[in-house]
Amino acid sequence: MYRAFRFSLPGAMIALLLVLSLTVSADTPSHPYSPGVDQDFPRNVYWGDTHLHTRNSSDAYTTENTNLSPDDAYRFARGEEIIAHNAMPVRLRRPLDFLMVADHASYLGAYYRFHKGDPLVVDTEVGRRWETYNDPVKWLFEFTESVNNPEENPALPESSKHSIWVEEVVKAADRNNVPGLFTAFTGYEWTSMISGNNLHRVVIFKDGEEKTAQTTPFSAHDSVDPEDLWAHLAEYEERTGGQAMTIAHNGNVSNGLMFDDQTVSGDPLSSAYAATRARWEPLYEVTQVKGDGEAHPYLSPTDEFADYETWDFGNIDMTADKDKAMLKHEYARSALKLGLKFESELGVNPFKFGMIGSTDSHTSLATAAEDNFFGKFPESEPGPQRFSNKMVGALWENWRITASGYAAVWAAENTREALFEAMRRRETYATTGSRIVVRFFGGWEYQAADLEKPDYLAAAYQRGVPMGSDLSSAPSGVAPRFMAIAAKDPDGANLDRVQIIKGWLDDKGELQEAIYDVALSDEREVDASTGKAPPVGSTVDVANASYTNSIGEPYLAAVWQDPDFDPQQRAFYYARVIEIPTPRWNVYDAKYFNVPMNDDMPRLNQDRAYTSPIWYTPE
Repeated sequence: MYRAFRFSLPGAMIALLLVLSLTVSADTPSHPYSPGVDQDFPRNVYWGDTHLHTRNSSDAYTTENTNLSPDDAYRFARGEEIIAHNAMPVRLRRPLDFLMVADHASYLGAYYRFHKGDPLVVDTEVGRRWETYNDPVKWLFEFTESVNNPEENPALPESSKHSIWVEEVVKAADRNNVPGLFTAFTGYEWTSMISGNNLHRVVIFKDGEEKTAQTTPFSAHDSVDPEDLWAHLAEYEERTGGQAMTIAHNGNVSNGLMFDDQTVSGDPLSSAYAATRARWEPLYEVTQVKGDGEAHPYLSPTDEFADYETWDFGNIDMTADKDKAMLKHEYARSALKLGLKFESELGVNPFKFGMIGSTDSHTSLATAAEDNFFGKFPESEPGPQRFSNKMVGALWENWRITASGYAAVWAAENTREALFEAMRRRETYATTGSRIVVRFFGGWEYQAADLEKPDYLAAAYQRGVPMGSDLSSAPSGVAPRFMAIAAKDPDGANLDRVQIIKGWLDDKGELQEAIYDVALSDEREVDASTGKAPPVGSTVDVANASYTNSIGEPYLAAVWQDPDFDPQQRAFYYARVIEIPTPRWNVYDAKYFNVPMNDDMPRLNQDRAYTSPIWYTPE
């Protein structure tokens, strides 16, 4: 048993004790006794989703998510059990650290409010038009047309939009935000879709109700041009003193528009445009349920891991086919290379982004694990039907949906302020659903022995820069060194390998890329003649939807020096960490529901992580 004692001392005695406590020997060192007292670099990785939809998104509501609210989404993300639309109880094995409900700005909350008889919607011109609808398809068509053709599908009155925004989004986020424990960001999705081509952006605010209640979401009804969105947010910051940023939606369904070489209005990219885009879009959503957007096998034919969950068969509403010329304007690695080219011409890199993943789920459930994946829309939640049916509107087969992804953020604490600032400085990475822990640094002095030091992190920050940063001032005759450290998901698969991806602009003005295996599991080595490492193998038992960690490693690390460095060439580097093979989500479904898989369905999955790049710019 411990007891607490309280002493009452005279004021003079207290003063004497204070003097004595501050009297130290001349031999006492001046530096802190406790290691790390003067180190303020981020030590914690926080897991979250910045792109989740609830009943307040019109497309979610019209596809049967009529009940689960933002509060339900936050409860689920915090680890509470809720009932999914398929009547199954569902809970995350491990809660998330942060979440942003990013419901579509166009008609945000309006469908739900209309069907509840809310005068904010019913007693408007839009509501009176909706009163005549008796076909559910008309409701979905109304939403898609509002983002494709907003002039002929008018918005709600500003007062209605603002009231719904504050009540359904702002207050819900503040209600669920618990600094230090769980961060609930305020935000929305700006849903521009030009001729069916996806230009969506997620808008995320650093602020709470005091400031976010002073704005109204900017939607496609206001403009389909991202430059107008950025101007709207600039006005918000100037007027309120708040802060915001945008995150570009994965570009693989934009049919070449996401990283185009011209603006929406058809003008060539200018220095002013490049600076504005770089200011507002420090992050890119590289992976989510509609496929993975890191690389494409057509663009990277020598990359054996480029063809991962590839969606390259059209735009978002399947109204136009995909042309191969579009691909380089859609995928992250290609866009990063294009950014180097534009920087050499304009002096500013418009595509200087870090990496995150998110789900884009419309079920209110942020699930990304292969064995706990609850689909894109309610009709694609677990059940034997999701093998055979197509997504609403018959756009694509539900088995094609990817169980992806999550955003990982290195920050000092779990607060809006700390996470937002980490996102802004791009100290982030993406995973396809597994919680792999990755750190990536670049510098000029790292040594392999640094990895053996218990305080390697101090050396990493003191003698280099973390993911998302810049390297310059190359010492004469010295190539950059990169430190990559990866640990397996504690509840997941072992690691196959760590790779460093390099892109650069050569002395002829051509864009190049290379992939280096810097750490391999199971004592494998790169074959000098082929430049490839042998496959890690597979332990997957498809019939029983299982695998073992008898191959691979739980931890991989390396210090790697670029063997082909040219100090006169612009370049970027990022790390890619790949797990050993595991069953894909449809294999788990086939086992659970005892239904056959067709031949087109993949059986294996190799979850992975992509760090934000480190850029090198010549003096």
